[in-house]
Amino acid sequence: MDPPELMAAIERQLKPYREAFPTFDRLPEEGRAREEVLDLLARLSAAEEGRWRSGYASGAVYQGDREHVEFLNAAYALHSQSNPLHADLWPSAAKFEAEIVAMAADLLGGAHADPARPVVGTASSGGTESILLAMKAYRDHARARRGIERPSMVVPETAHAAFDKAAQYLGIRKVTVPIDAGFRADLDAVRAAIDGDTAVIVGSAPSFPHGVIDPIAELAALAGEHGVGCHVDACLGGFVLPFAEALGAPVPPFDFRLPGVTSMSADTHKYGYAAKGSSVVLYRGNDLRHHQYYATADWPGGLYFSPTFAGSRPGALSAAAWAAMVATGRRGYLEAARAILDAAATVREGIAAVPGLRILGDPLWVIAFASDEVNVYQVMDRMAERGWSLNGLQRPPAVHLAITLRHTQPGVAERFVRDLRAAVEEVRANPADASGMAPVYGLAAMLPGEAVREMLWAYMDAMFTP
Repeated sequence: MDPPELMAAIERQLKPYREAFPTFDRLPEEGRAREEVLDLLARLSAAEEGRWRSGYASGAVYQGDREHVEFLNAAYALHSQSNPLHADLWPSAAKFEAEIVAMAADLLGGAHADPARPVVGTASSGGTESILLAMKAYRDHARARRGIERPSMVVPETAHAAFDKAAQYLGIRKVTVPIDAGFRADLDAVRAAIDGDTAVIVGSAPSFPHGVIDPIAELAALAGEHGVGCHVDACLGGFVLPFAEALGAPVPPFDFRLPGVTSMSADTHKYGYAAKGSSVVLYRGNDLRHHQYYATADWPGGLYFSPTFAGSRPGALSAAAWAAMVATGRRGYLEAARAILDAAATVREGIAAVPGLRILGDPLWVIAFASDEVNVYQVMDRMAERGWSLNGLQRPPAVHLAITLRHTQPGVAERFVRDLRAAVEEVRANPADASGMAPVYGLAAMLPGEAVREMLWAYMDAMFTP
């Protein structure tokens, strides 16, 4: 299935690269000179960095200061050959990952844990892998400890799509529960969904779509009452919320200070300011973590074990994550959170003042807005024409901006508000002028789920076509 609107959007995205850069659909007969290859890489990078470096992208690049990027690149280069699979050759990789986990655990309430069940964890390649690993641990723990053949997880509809991926990949039954009027997990629905097969209930701190924090304390209490796990997805908030709380922001309890919280995920490559491909998954005690591990003792190739899905892993990414955390320090993260919350306040107040727009929920720095008066996807397209890359949401139709340090640059938040007001006025004046992604979202809203999946498969097929 390839709706014309979708294929046109893909072509617009790829056309500049097809025209400006050579295509390699087979190995060149003779290798190109390294200087030529590096020049091509530099030109590709320069073609892409303008919008995110200027602060016109939602999320995507969370720090991005030139000196910080060069620092991460230097850390990566020093350890580019490192592989944690071979800790005998690269004990530094084990050092970096152990200390990344320890620092994250301390940040997220690990000091309050029972010494008999300390907060432990592993590094991973990103939030999706952290979530998949945690759900795999709960699945195997429920099978081993409770004899449940097909364990289930209770997941709010706003939880990250990685939980659905975990259900598909790992054969876990996903029980989706609705959200309340504030876009938080509905506690009554969660309570009703828990049954004898439940292995874990899930909450977000905050959720990706609307930037609101689920009622984690109540979810953790429910989990403790029923003897099941409680996973807090803090991939977005793990390196912001502790500092926002210190700054006096209204942050409810969300971490291992709550006895019922048994695992968490937090992304070092988001607001931890590490290079892409880095996250942490944490557990209350080794019992759960052991169910994440893989080990085999009867392979002819020798003893084989790995803590995550991958075997060989880029130790350089762990080196860069460790470097980012150690170089930033608590004061650096605190000041970053202060700047982000200040920019978010400007954006939030600006959106609220635009006639026809409304903010969804009560977010801190990931701010979603909708409209009952104009097509919000057309507004998103008009913003794209002004250089902004925003995230389109569904159910309800909405758009969000995840504030990062890129948006704390002078004038960026104010420009967003001005451009948004102008975009809304344009759409209000020309409601029939639909182009860009607006028709694609409109089509998706009318099609059954299977048809939408086929449309997205066509998109991915196109992305893998040279």
